Amino acid sequence: MSTNIQEMSGSRDRVIVCTSLIGIGANLALAGGKAVAGLLAHSIAVVLDAVNNLSDAMSSLITIIATKLAGRAPDKKHPLGYGRIEYLSTMIIAAIVLYAGVTALIESVKKIINPETPDYSALTLVIIAVAVAAKVLLGVYFRKVGKQVNSGSLQASGSDALSDAILSASVLLSAIVYLTTGLSLEAWVGVLIAIFIIRAGYEMMTEAVDDLLGKRLDRETAAAIKKTICDEPEVEGAYDLFLNNYGPERVIGSVHVEVPDTMTAGEIDSLERRIAHKVFEEHGIVMTAIGIYAVNTTDDRIAEMRTRLTRMIMSHDGILQVHGFTVNDETKVIQFDVIVDYARTDRKEIFDHIAQEAAEMYPDYTLRLVMDIDI
Repeated sequence: MSTNIQEMSGSRDRVIVCTSLIGIGANLALAGGKAVAGLLAHSIAVVLDAVNNLSDAMSSLITIIATKLAGRAPDKKHPLGYGRIEYLSTMIIAAIVLYAGVTALIESVKKIINPETPDYSALTLVIIAVAVAAKVLLGVYFRKVGKQVNSGSLQASGSDALSDAILSASVLLSAIVYLTTGLSLEAWVGVLIAIFIIRAGYEMMTEAVDDLLGKRLDRETAAAIKKTICDEPEVEGAYDLFLNNYGPERVIGSVHVEVPDTMTAGEIDSLERRIAHKVFEEHGIVMTAIGIYAVNTTDDRIAEMRTRLTRMIMSHDGILQVHGFTVNDETKVIQFDVIVDYARTDRKEIFDHIAQEAAEMYPDYTLRLVMDIDI
């Protein structure tokens, strides 16, 4: 498994670096052309569009540096590698974009207060039109490659490039309006550009922060992983799926599975290894821990206890799931986990009420209930 991860990581890093180099070259060329055209035409909108392209080139450079750092081999200090550096790089890119947006907004407002008459030429229009086409192609390419290699930085750069294409098109439109009607809209277009840039930076920042803090696994992915696990004939249910993200290609997980209590330690060991292999092959996730819930299959009385308690618990509004049910007749202990919907503001009250009802149903037993996490 470790060899496969290293091979996948190395190939991914090469793709990201090559794509980012293309982005740097394209954005530097566009920034230079727009800067010359904007200065010649005395157009704040075109100059700001050039600055925006320059910030995109810087973003691609940061992506390359971060990819190289994130690709460093795990060591004693960081045994799970440096993959999360990519999230930090996305935050840095977002900060640059936000700075560019705020600066653009300030300069555009100044031009609204003290306007200058633009002087658009045919060359200026051609440069802007070429920039629009180039940004569309670059944006589509970045997003496609970003999705293929699961790179948040590349996808963010792709979305930013497509937004830039729209903004450059608005600059071109304002130039055409000025040439045909004499109405100068370029300072207002500059404000529009600034707002788009600030919005893009904010969205990039919040996405990176979410990745660092940890966010809920989308239900489709969780369901797919659990289906892979439950496809094993011995598995009667999969619960408590936790995934820890140490970078886009370094996801480590754990899960609890329900299996018959008649399985031997050797059979369980074989099952856990099959599950770990299948989850990695199908989802690229390394399962480092697979816990066991033993389902009683030999005592009808305990099976009836489980049915009665489950029916009672699920009759309450806001209960999403009951799992991990076990009874120890020697110690007179009943244990199970209950998931209460986060949408309920009275989660603890519901849980306490369930615990009381369960204790009244089986007063001779000690109940150990856990209000589990809905993930």
